[in-house]
Amino acid sequence: MASIEPQRAGAPLGRGLTAPDLVRVWDMPIRVFHWSIVGLVSLSWVSAENGYMRLHLWSGLGLLTLVVFRIAWGFVGSTTARFSDFIHGPGRALAYLRAMRRGERPAHTGHNPAGGWMVMALLAALLLQAGTGLFANDGVHFNGPLAARISSALSDRLTNLHGNIFNVIVLLVWMHIVAVMFYRYVRGENLIRAMITGSKPRREIPGNADLKFVRLRWALLCLALAAALVFWLARF
Repeated sequence: MASIEPQRAGAPLGRGLTAPDLVRVWDMPIRVFHWSIVGLVSLSWVSAENGYMRLHLWSGLGLLTLVVFRIAWGFVGSTTARFSDFIHGPGRALAYLRAMRRGERPAHTGHNPAGGWMVMALLAALLLQAGTGLFANDGVHFNGPLAARISSALSDRLTNLHGNIFNVIVLLVWMHIVAVMFYRYVRGENLIRAMITGSKPRREIPGNADLKFVRLRWALLCLALAAALVFWLARF
């Protein structure tokens, strides 16, 4: 389906690292998705806490659009974006954690086997959060775009679920931050910098890594289709 963009050496990046020492592992769509999710989750929380429900609605629709895009990109995107690259069975994830406990340093180009499960948990929680928000209400004067399609009792139950899922998201985000800090200060791997620049030191990835990057126009097409789907749902 998608054309492939070859790897290109960039300018010097990172303290003490030059371009030959770095390998691009994350494409721009993944990086923009990651930081946009951070911003929209924060905006959703602040807007709900302060009663800005119209803003909360739009931030929720934006979140849903991004999650739908990420699911599509997990099938047609660049190598490290694809689910097939980082979703492994529980046995492999446990083996990775046991290796870490023994002090070993198994190298992975993108998400490691344990981190892959965290990604899926966050995507599932965000999808449920945004999905239930379509049917939720604030008990006063605001209803989600699909709340009128179901009974008020069911809308109330989904509203409660909507709030409870947010608590799960907070827990997952906390676990994610702890893991990032562990890699930064215990293992010496700067995952935050990699998610900003898109590159990791060559020593941190397997020597046989074969990376392919899909051109940006295909990401824009997936995003446009995701936005159209969410807009249709909201107008349904």
